[in-house]
Amino acid sequence: MKYDPQAIETKWQQTWATNGDFHTDHTSDKPKHYVLEMFPYPSGNIHMGHVRNYSLGDVVARFMRMKGKNVMHPMGWDAFGLPAENAAIKNNIHPAKWTHSNIDNMRTQLSRLGYSFDWRRELATCDKEYYRWEQVFFLKFLEKGLLYRKRQAQNWCPTCNTVLANEQVEDGLCWRCDTVVEQRDLAQWFLRITDYAEELLADLEKLKGGWPDRVISMQENWIGKSIGAEITFTVEDSEETIPVFTTRPDTVFGVSFMSLAPEHPMVEKLIEGKEQADDVRAFVKRITSMDRIERTSDNLEKEGIFTGAYCINPVNGAKVPVYVANFVLVDYGTGAVMAVPAHDQRDFEFARKYDLPLQVVIQPEGEELDPATMTEAISAPGMMVNSGEFTGITNEEGKDKVAVWLQENNCGEKTINYRLRDWNISRQRYWGAPIPVVYCDACGIVPEKEENLPIELPLNVQTREDGRSPLPDTPEFVNCACPKCGLPARRETDTMDTFVESSWYFARYTDAQNHDAPFTPEALEYWAPVDQYIGGVEHAILHLLYARFFTKALRDCGYLTFDEPFANLLTQGMVLMDGSKMSKSKGNVVDPTDMIARYGADTVRLFCLFAAPPERDFEWSETGIDGSYRFVNRIWRLIEELEGELITVAPCSSTADDCTSKEAKGIRLKEHETVKKAGDDIEQRFQFNTAISAVMELVNELYLAKDALKGDEKGRKVLSSAISTVINLMSPFTPHLCEEIWEQLGHKERLVHALWPTYSEEAMVKDVLTVVVQVNGKVRARLEVPASAGKDEVEELAKNDVNVQKHVEGKTIRKVIVIPGKLVNIVAN
Repeated sequence: MKYDPQAIETKWQQTWATNGDFHTDHTSDKPKHYVLEMFPYPSGNIHMGHVRNYSLGDVVARFMRMKGKNVMHPMGWDAFGLPAENAAIKNNIHPAKWTHSNIDNMRTQLSRLGYSFDWRRELATCDKEYYRWEQVFFLKFLEKGLLYRKRQAQNWCPTCNTVLANEQVEDGLCWRCDTVVEQRDLAQWFLRITDYAEELLADLEKLKGGWPDRVISMQENWIGKSIGAEITFTVEDSEETIPVFTTRPDTVFGVSFMSLAPEHPMVEKLIEGKEQADDVRAFVKRITSMDRIERTSDNLEKEGIFTGAYCINPVNGAKVPVYVANFVLVDYGTGAVMAVPAHDQRDFEFARKYDLPLQVVIQPEGEELDPATMTEAISAPGMMVNSGEFTGITNEEGKDKVAVWLQENNCGEKTINYRLRDWNISRQRYWGAPIPVVYCDACGIVPEKEENLPIELPLNVQTREDGRSPLPDTPEFVNCACPKCGLPARRETDTMDTFVESSWYFARYTDAQNHDAPFTPEALEYWAPVDQYIGGVEHAILHLLYARFFTKALRDCGYLTFDEPFANLLTQGMVLMDGSKMSKSKGNVVDPTDMIARYGADTVRLFCLFAAPPERDFEWSETGIDGSYRFVNRIWRLIEELEGELITVAPCSSTADDCTSKEAKGIRLKEHETVKKAGDDIEQRFQFNTAISAVMELVNELYLAKDALKGDEKGRKVLSSAISTVINLMSPFTPHLCEEIWEQLGHKERLVHALWPTYSEEAMVKDVLTVVVQVNGKVRARLEVPASAGKDEVEELAKNDVNVQKHVEGKTIRKVIVIPGKLVNIVAN
């Protein structure tokens, strides 16, 4: 029979679906294992990145089933958001129709790859049965004080016509369309993620060992904890004050000017009545229109303007000029910076540009800093100088002592600051979950009643070509009755950020079809948290941080009982073509559907898994996938060539008594070694490529030994056992091929229900060892020696080898080093 992947794969996919082989529930008495890949946006077609991601997850899911676990492996769709809406506008089709059509297509494509998903748990975030519970969570968060609405400058993408969270701005550009981001003053809804900053940071310790160090570091840096002091500067001739946050209270005696963010609320008060007021306002307008990321760049040219006002340094009474500066951000710290140009490079550049004084207050050991000759700021530790009563102590000691002094004198206190900002979840687009609040002239902002949920997104609207939301111009949606007083009111027309949907979907999967609750405690208690999460490292900050926050917030609202959503994380690399990420715009996309039609799903899966370790990028190549196809056919041919010789036996079932020949002993040894290596590589290291390579070696050994083992009853058993092992070990990678061969081998129970083979330590004990012999560091022989041979015996065998004798002839052996079972090194001259 010729290997026919199309027929074999559709046969077994139908069998698995008909029998519900991947269905699971929380009533099992087996230990659970929850495997989850980051769910896809339904773009219409899967790409090779999808294939790699879900193939990785499928190996883990299938392997854990074989290890006796009750495995949940669900799939769903991240279906709201800008990509669907923009694509629908471009194609003149409603986003709902576009999205559901794409879901149907992608479901078919993923099913064709044979993934072991429990499709009964399927969800789509655009379905009202999903976002209904999201709206419930919104109300609970609002009630608990975790949500608030305020007006402030926001990142605005003029192409997408919506605001972006800080995390969605990359190098000053929109993360979706690469448009330059602007600043607009808008009233928005925010989640208080900063209330959880310390816990989000501290709980990263729980994830060490389970998450990649790189991802943990990225989250630590984004949260950005800074320990320091908040110091209060009084405005001259005023009762107004300007608080500043600094991590260097030890340098406060060196403050020579104050820098305010252009958006700082004190700016207008400081310039009122001043002759430079109009110039300051013009400067503020110009700087606030700049990109926020550019304003924090080390390469930014420092600019500022004097307000005409002064403030008083609380530690020495010095009169300090107040500037507005382009590099200060209003939402970091207090939006004001005490400038110490002698010890901070940004302040140094600013001071030199505007001819402002420098005061050295930290003198590094062995140096004598002179402000007049300094060419850069010096931030090295040292002794405090020119610092009043603190002069003469180390600056590290001074940090604490100055902070204590400030607190005792009511002009400051020790404090902690975070880079993390509250999460803006308002989006001015149509295709998203409606925010369940109304605006009443009599009652103000009123949350919708829970019994009125879901507030459904109207589907009878026409999207606009420019992307602006049609919701504000849809009277049947906007006009409503106030839930509190019953008078006419207006519904919120912003929709929620789609990262809200992906922040809790893992919990919904545990009870996805529940119409009465987002999930039941029993199912959640059994399944959560996710044991193995798999996805791209590009989500290390956005999605993963939001999901961690949401878990903690839902816990505090009584929904969850655990602290972290994902116990273990595997981040996979990209699939490249000609050194670049596959992209339609670059014309370097390989269509998985075409590859499946040419080679079959098993080969496509195998190549994606074998080409490189999961965490690394890998280069797509025709040669590589051809090689995988040849190996799949090699297994198929091996079974064909042994037709009539194989018997129905379990993996690793041959015994030492069956091994009556050198070939039989070698195959049994290799069989058990392969089970151990492949299992360890999958379970402990996620090195799927080396696990596959180990099986390839076993297949090679079987080809070499098969003729010697045929025709003998014991030899046939050894051969059959090893081949059963090959099929078992390959089943997580190439499940269709292996199911077909398993059935051909006469097994009554389907392979999908088989357990991972158990290796024997006894079977891996070698009778003979290969020892390398070196003469003066160069390999001159390889000897087969009894495993029981001692050092002296091995040394004698090495010296008597013909090739070794040739290379020591005429020389005196000075030294012989024997490493038992591995090496003999002879030193001679």
